[in-house]
Amino acid sequence: MTAIDTPLPRRAVADGLDTARKARLVSGGGTFRTSGEPALGLRPVVTSDGPIGVRGECWDETDTALALPSPTAMAASWDEELVERLGAVLAAEARRKGVDMLLAPTLNLHRSPFAGRNFECFAEDPLLTGRIGAAYIRGLQGGGVAATAKHYVGNESETERLTLDAAIDERTLREVYLAPFEAAVRAGVWAVMSAYNGVNGRAMSESPLLDEPLKGEWGFDGVVVSDWGAVRSTEAAGAAGVDLAMPGPNERWGERLAEAVRAGRVPEAALDDKVRRLLRLARRVGALGEAAPVSASAAGGAPGEDARPLLRRAAAAGAVLLENRGGLLPLDPARLRRIAVIGPNAAAARIQGGGSASVYPASVVSPLDGIRAALPDGVEVRHAAGVRTSVRPQPVGPADCRNPVTGAPGVHVRFLDAGGTVLHHEDRPSGRSFEIDETVDLSALHSVELRTVLRAPAAGRWRFGVVGLGAVSLRADGRTVLDAYAEPESDDPTYLHVAPAFRQAGVELAQGQEVELLARRIVEPGHGKVVALTADAPAGTPEEEFAAAVALARGADAVVVVVGTSEQHESEGFDRGTLELPGGQDALVSAVAAANPATVVVVNSGGPVLMPWCGEARAVLLGWFPGQEGGDGLADVLFGRAEPGGRLPATWPATGHGPAVLGTRPLDGVLAYREGLDIGHRGWLRAGAEPAYWFGHGLGYGSWEYLAVEVPRRIAPGAGFTVRAVLRNTGRRSSREVVQVYLARPGSAVARPVRWLAGFAAVRAEPGQRVEARIEVAPRALAHWSVGERRWLAEKGVFTVLVGPSCGDVPLAAAVEVAQAGPALSAGPPGEGPVAGG
Repeated sequence: MTAIDTPLPRRAVADGLDTARKARLVSGGGTFRTSGEPALGLRPVVTSDGPIGVRGECWDETDTALALPSPTAMAASWDEELVERLGAVLAAEARRKGVDMLLAPTLNLHRSPFAGRNFECFAEDPLLTGRIGAAYIRGLQGGGVAATAKHYVGNESETERLTLDAAIDERTLREVYLAPFEAAVRAGVWAVMSAYNGVNGRAMSESPLLDEPLKGEWGFDGVVVSDWGAVRSTEAAGAAGVDLAMPGPNERWGERLAEAVRAGRVPEAALDDKVRRLLRLARRVGALGEAAPVSASAAGGAPGEDARPLLRRAAAAGAVLLENRGGLLPLDPARLRRIAVIGPNAAAARIQGGGSASVYPASVVSPLDGIRAALPDGVEVRHAAGVRTSVRPQPVGPADCRNPVTGAPGVHVRFLDAGGTVLHHEDRPSGRSFEIDETVDLSALHSVELRTVLRAPAAGRWRFGVVGLGAVSLRADGRTVLDAYAEPESDDPTYLHVAPAFRQAGVELAQGQEVELLARRIVEPGHGKVVALTADAPAGTPEEEFAAAVALARGADAVVVVVGTSEQHESEGFDRGTLELPGGQDALVSAVAAANPATVVVVNSGGPVLMPWCGEARAVLLGWFPGQEGGDGLADVLFGRAEPGGRLPATWPATGHGPAVLGTRPLDGVLAYREGLDIGHRGWLRAGAEPAYWFGHGLGYGSWEYLAVEVPRRIAPGAGFTVRAVLRNTGRRSSREVVQVYLARPGSAVARPVRWLAGFAAVRAEPGQRVEARIEVAPRALAHWSVGERRWLAEKGVFTVLVGPSCGDVPLAAAVEVAQAGPALSAGPPGEGPVAGG
């Protein structure tokens, strides 16, 4: 379905609606839903955060959701068909949960490796981001669920993200940061989210960029929804291109917006257009009397257990093999008698980043689980963590705690007013942070209590804690062990709802001893809803755990070391202060690799990390945040049941500094994009520097010889062309190769990157087989944005065509000549064919 195939009669906008009711419609109806309007037969449109799953309206572990691989893993597959199928899975999940609109995909770019939310974005390159994002949108909307391209635009930093001003020149905006959003509009996206930040001095909820190029030149006819809380004005935002203020009701819109319209300070036509767009969205998702249309392919995309094989395949498809010295991988199970699985991320699955993107899956396969399940009986699999990396306490879980009211595993929760009267109570499976359904009346809420009986599986000093802001206390067997006050440390909404402060106290317990815990938090306005009861078990000394892991590695036939980050290190709400692996993991890898040469290192992170040991380990495999089936997908790759299909969607640096490693911290509130067009690999090429691994790199289990390339000699301005590359699989296994085409323009009269990605295509071949890859280069790849003429132009002259397996390895070269200079009016966005007016 395209963005312009759902007409809406004008009478549906105006008939029976006065200005106040129109303003109420566009001002949000709740945290995750819009307002309904019975006079129009309009029910609320229900939204949910994404992009790896459909959480629903509540952030609640009892409302589980499928957890897909991170967007970095999706983009690493360089596989649009696979990503479109994943989008269909999300659509089925949304329909199951009654969700009409998923707040995804995130189309911001990996401008800096330090950006805390890179795991939620696809890539550093606008072409790859645009093509993968368009596939995601097609799959999701084919299932009748609206996609939301976010965060429009310049939202590449979490530091001061609510207020920073991104200073981006016009050409860079057009060619780099707006390009993925243009591709999303061409793919028919139904919604776009305006960002918190400003661009060039204007807050995005008030920015003229919402009108041009979004709604004007590109022809976007969907809804522009604000990021949650980003509409901070009545008149400026009301007159601008943002259509829906969320969450609602927004106090700056509603009656204030209606009064501004009546007084002529906001044009009535602007309000009518917002309502018309909202009703068009409602019709598309089935909230205006008719069921949303579902494509035949999407209708078969069943959620739940039926989707697990696809998620497993996706985890393997996005895995990037960085090193494989001596062909260590794949491991042969028939030759293994003992395998050591080491590392803090091996037994505790780290499947997703933190923030609004997180979901609660019903089940998770850890790397240790996947390896054990994949090996035959008789192979001994042993585990040691080696080091600890967690920086936040862990909630009490059903395995070790008992609800004192029901006797079942879990926790009993009570919500009390100031006099101690119970307003609401419920039984929970764990002490995890949670939200209460908005239909429960907690207007008189004063405090929350959590009670459980914990049976200690290990002796020693346990650390019990309470997560939440304000006054918190904890009693153990009736004795007060904690009485403290947690001050807010940030006004970012993600901090309040995802990672607020916590307080802890130590309690000595014998093995098997039971202790009744009562945690209490007094709830104050502005402090959020989060409350959790946590318990961290005693641990050996760091030296003892480290030595045990190295000893375990020394006696194994092969070692798999799983290191990385987690949602505590990569999250919405903050940027990373370092690219180093936390908690002594670098030293662990070096020690294990020295103890056993048959060491495979699996990096489990959402974005780049430094790997000073990469020359010491024979095999290095990047698994990203792989989703709930990541452990099984990893095992498929390790033991050769699947090829690691991924290629890097971002350049990985060797150090955390240098001319191509950009920062995320604004100066006096302004984040200057001084690098211009030279983002990611373009910046490394401009600096003449060598990263640890280039954009596009990935080895797979084959080996490839690039033999020849063919391109047309001359093309007209505004035309694209086809690249034909011949290559051969010289390896001993069937293999898939991602053939990448880059362009260069030596001697250009226009400032350009040293080279830039212009197209890609995948081929597969059996051992010894020759294949031809056909890569379409869109017209836009040869065009540049002319600031003076405010249009796309094609420069006359010769462009060099470079073909290879990565940005840093392009063995084939050819030349194509643009016959004459001229306008490139038919040039669509990167990855798209000709479209009028592009």
